[in-house]
Amino acid sequence: MAQIGKIQLGEFPLLLAPMEDVSDPPFRAVCKEGGADLMYTEFISSEGLIRDAAKSRQKLDIFEYERPIGIQLFGGDIGNMVQSAEIATAANPDLIDINYGCPVKAVACRGAGAALLQDIPKMVQMTAEIVKATHLPVTVKTRLGWDDTTKNVVEVAERLQDIGIQALTIHGRTRVQMYKGEADWTLIGKIKENPRMHIPIFGNGDIDSPQKALEYKNRYGVDGIMIGRSAIGSPWVFNEIKHYFKTGTELLPPDMAERVNITRKHLDFSIRWKGDKLGIFEMRRHYSNYFKGTPDFKPFRTRLVEALTQVEVNTILDEVVDVYNDLVEA
Repeated sequence: MAQIGKIQLGEFPLLLAPMEDVSDPPFRAVCKEGGADLMYTEFISSEGLIRDAAKSRQKLDIFEYERPIGIQLFGGDIGNMVQSAEIATAANPDLIDINYGCPVKAVACRGAGAALLQDIPKMVQMTAEIVKATHLPVTVKTRLGWDDTTKNVVEVAERLQDIGIQALTIHGRTRVQMYKGEADWTLIGKIKENPRMHIPIFGNGDIDSPQKALEYKNRYGVDGIMIGRSAIGSPWVFNEIKHYFKTGTELLPPDMAERVNITRKHLDFSIRWKGDKLGIFEMRRHYSNYFKGTPDFKPFRTRLVEALTQVEVNTILDEVVDVYNDLVEA
């Protein structure tokens, strides 16, 4: 039974990864319905929170039905990270997560995210100060190391546990790899096998099917799996994995009416949270994902991204259901 502090997560929890410009409340809403057991906000800049930047503050928005939910922070300055942890704690999440894994140049070149993998003493000091600054459980997400010559995550895991983190998620790539190549879970398995480790260890990277999720669960012995890119356009992936674990059979993929229904829910929440104009605009990036693999969908996608009102979008989605139901019946 996986547990972070007092948070009970069940036998083998499936976590939604924090993804910039993806893991906002509307997306989290459909992922929660799709079976996610623990979710995180998009990662939030500590400097942005301290400056009271509107975009950073808005990312603190969490809702009761999302629980358990973690707020993820990143930054390169220890004092700012401590202050932002205090601000995030006041937003009343269930836990605070520290990002030591983001490989993006704009983050890493500012000494934040994966850059801390090049300065383990600073990473340890920063984490210790954040643990002291909040009454909430503190967790960490990181990578195997900066590059192939510095895969130091086994040592890092022990040191972070010793200063009080209560769970660790590891993405099976180095910073230099970015998101290329295959994720290597070997070191994740070694951390789990380490008799000194007693906190939950979650694996992340390349889980793109229920079969692979079960294979990695059994092979590496992790306490749970974090899913990122595979949930984009398929927020039901969590329930698909759970069904496969339980029955050994694949859950039938949602039909067109179900896909459209989930798209509508996502759009509706997007508008309620962001307002009509921004809610419709920011939903445009999701249409291709929800209908990926649908034959001859491009004309519908073009109309969806040009639609200016919720009524227009829903009218087009009605047409989508009618057209593809007719094809199935034919």
